[in-house]
Amino acid sequence: MTTVGSQIDKSDSHVAAAVTVARENADKPEVVKAETSVALSYLPRPSDESVALARQRASRADQKDYASAVAFGQKLLAQIDSNWAKMEADQKEAARVSKLKDDRIADLMNEMDRVKQDAAANIWTMTGSGLVVVGGLVCAFVGVRAGAPIILCGAFAGALPFFFGSPYFSIVAGSFLAAVAGLGVWWFYDRVKDSVHESDEQSPPKA
Repeated sequence: MTTVGSQIDKSDSHVAAAVTVARENADKPEVVKAETSVALSYLPRPSDESVALARQRASRADQKDYASAVAFGQKLLAQIDSNWAKMEADQKEAARVSKLKDDRIADLMNEMDRVKQDAAANIWTMTGSGLVVVGGLVCAFVGVRAGAPIILCGAFAGALPFFFGSPYFSIVAGSFLAAVAGLGVWWFYDRVKDSVHESDEQSPPKA
């Protein structure tokens, strides 16, 4: 729309310039004819009614008719300019409202992502808390060897939301897996050692 408006303004300016030069050279019929031809090239074909009205006005050559026609043209031009300015203002307002809607949609999408992240964080936190409680109960009723790995897993699960997206996530995850593997090896070694001791204790003494 801005491009069209600029083209219309440029066309109107060319018409006005041609007519102005034609009036300045009123004593030169060839110049007047040429410049008015240039002006007409930028204008649509007039209706038969408009041409008849102009010819009637010219035949009478009444200055009152010309003054009335000039006043009507000035009033019509002012109305067109006013309507055009209102249309441009309406377009700017529509663009502003559209941008506000787009910004609001983006805010809502960001809010949804934040809510999802918070929900995931809460799930991991609750899971970690549950594992810590279970690990504590296992420590109390079974033993530290069995409960400690569960507590460690709970602590890691509760801390996961703070490490997701962090540049240190891979380091933390790798360290945790190494720690779990170490605890697994230690637990397996301890179980084997306990089994050997139990076997030695249950073996009958040699004669």
